[in-house]
Amino acid sequence: AAAHLAAEQEVENLSGLSPNPEKDIFVVRENRTTCLMAEFAAKFIVPYDVWASNYVDLLTEQADIPLARGAEMKGKCGSNESELEISWLEQAYTLKLFFLKEGHNTSRGQEAFWRLSRIQFIYDTSERTYFKDAVNPRKHTASSHRLSALLTPAGKSYECQAQQTISLVSTDHQKSVQLLLSQVRIQPFDISADFVFSEEHKCPVDQREQLEETLPLILGLILGLVIVITLCVYHIHHKLTANQVQIPRDRSQYKHMG
Repeated sequence: AAAHLAAEQEVENLSGLSPNPEKDIFVVRENRTTCLMAEFAAKFIVPYDVWASNYVDLLTEQADIPLARGAEMKGKCGSNESELEISWLEQAYTLKLFFLKEGHNTSRGQEAFWRLSRIQFIYDTSERTYFKDAVNPRKHTASSHRLSALLTPAGKSYECQAQQTISLVSTDHQKSVQLLLSQVRIQPFDISADFVFSEEHKCPVDQREQLEETLPLILGLILGLVIVITLCVYHIHHKLTANQVQIPRDRSQYKHMG
């Protein structure tokens, strides 16, 4: 049964299709149908300890770890829970994203939403590409705490071009690991067409930036419309005034008429 289930599930890293070398695209398919899609750029900022020159004191260095192209991935789709697992550099680094769909009471009644409910990042400080001479090198796990991110109405995809920062707490002396996400497009549930995102739900930052971009244009159009209306009213008023016959109020002026 497990072999049959594995045969029915396909996972694909389509990052090569993106012109942005920092952006990765992942697709999970079950029963020949796309059930999860994720497209984003990600980087981790990880603090770690090194020995000072006296080999007595400890100093804190910082590793900047990007999500590498060609990463291995696993996926799991469900009606209310979905997961995405991405590993790179021979599993020295593993990112796990957990999604949850649930109902919420709103002013319009009960509505369904999905959210990013949990993040785990496993990293190995003995890996030498990003960690240099770490003290006590070994694997650590950085996890989110009570996360409710990317909140999106059910049936829609989440989109956010702006950079978002999510803090994770590490097993390495409770150090704070920062996950930087940008150019995000994710949909873990209810994909209606194969390899196609559903209608997007933009994050508040993108909505605000879009409003800031379009507001001057809207104000300019309104101002132009007001000017046109004012000129039209003035022209009509001037024309009507010019065509009116001025009747003298002083009867002595009647002899000059005709």
